[in-house]
Amino acid sequence: MGSVRHLSAELSEPPEVLGGKAHGLVLLHRLGLPVPAGVVVTTEACRAFLRDGELPDGLVDELVAAVGSLGASMVSVRSGAAVSMPGMMDTILNLRPTPEALADALKSVFSSWNTPRARTYRTLHGIPHDLGTAVVVQRMVFGDRDGRSGSGVAFSRDPNTGENVPFGEVLFGHQGDDVVSGRSLTRPLHELAAEPGVRQDLLDALHRLEQHYRDACYVEFTFESGRLWLLQVRPGRFTGAAAVRLATDLAGEGVITKAEALLRVAPQHLHQVRTPRITPGVDVIGRGLGVCPGVAAGRVAVTADEAVRLAAEGPVVLVRPETSPDDIRGLAAATGIVTARGGPASHAAVVARSMGKPAVVGVASLVVGTDSVALGGTTIAVGTTISIDGTSGDVVLGTPPVVTAGAGDHLRRLLEWADEVSGDRSEREEPERLAAAQAVLGATGRPTGT
Repeated sequence: MGSVRHLSAELSEPPEVLGGKAHGLVLLHRLGLPVPAGVVVTTEACRAFLRDGELPDGLVDELVAAVGSLGASMVSVRSGAAVSMPGMMDTILNLRPTPEALADALKSVFSSWNTPRARTYRTLHGIPHDLGTAVVVQRMVFGDRDGRSGSGVAFSRDPNTGENVPFGEVLFGHQGDDVVSGRSLTRPLHELAAEPGVRQDLLDALHRLEQHYRDACYVEFTFESGRLWLLQVRPGRFTGAAAVRLATDLAGEGVITKAEALLRVAPQHLHQVRTPRITPGVDVIGRGLGVCPGVAAGRVAVTADEAVRLAAEGPVVLVRPETSPDDIRGLAAATGIVTARGGPASHAAVVARSMGKPAVVGVASLVVGTDSVALGGTTIAVGTTISIDGTSGDVVLGTPPVVTAGAGDHLRRLLEWADEVSGDRSEREEPERLAAAQAVLGATGRPTGT
């Protein structure tokens, strides 16, 4: 068998071969959900290219023949590693599928596996450097075709709180790259009500995917002239308070067992449950959208390099118009992140959540200069200390008092289940209570969930 596969419900190879994106697309096909026709070049081809410095013999001819069967005048070429690496590798849109163009595009995507930003991201997240990426080639669907077209992202539940309500953002008349880059002002997902057919199809898809995963899910979508297309899906991967609420709610709904709920929450998530908040009444100099809960205080840095340099002397808040994959070193060095543009699925928001760092995006009054930033009429020099609240979206000067939320019903319920399993009701730290229950469940071979 060669290195190119048609995306279909019959395809059964694992994410290590197909990549996570293609594996999700196969699932969408299997569930009968709308997916643009496409093919995938496996990770084996990428590893061969990285080893030999050239594409494997016959790969381009094989791919051209496969893409030709799609009947597409334009295709997209996207990376898709086994493990999600948001925005770290190249994407090519609106490509005319000629032999010279799918060769150049493949080389570009494969080569981007070893860019400094991609290597930094893998190092930060413990992702092996030898996995390689698959490449998904799909017929283009156009979110900018007409007034009834657009693109967006959606979670089946709120990723900040775990609440059972759809959450996301949409852009009418735009392609998906405009949503995730943060360059454009997005609209909340509920405004998709302007296209009721698309909205209902999306809600139905989210429900079916939750039933399959037995977990929250995330999708990227485009709608073209009033017709929905799904471009990517993965489990939601909530952390902190959202992970606790999601697990206990799913158990309460009978979707998973209490044992599975206990095993889905990592003990370290409990350190993030009692979310710090800036004390009410403090003067707010800017406000955006909080996309990763918590409070971060640090000195203002306006470039990634500056964030790395200042972080050697203490906490830093990276302040940018929007972030890109090239900012990954600065994002890793920063305590918190603020952007002038973007929404809950922008690059800054996605990376902040993956790193568990408080973040505020879409601060409309923010103007970023070379040695200062302007916020609500206040000019703030680089190196000045500010604080951000990743729940409320508030930005303030200095280090104001902070209050911490209580345990909440969901955490209390989860810990009660943990004590029932461990049989130990002594006074201990909350992570210890969860870890004790997980040790018993692991020892007895109870189900681990998805």
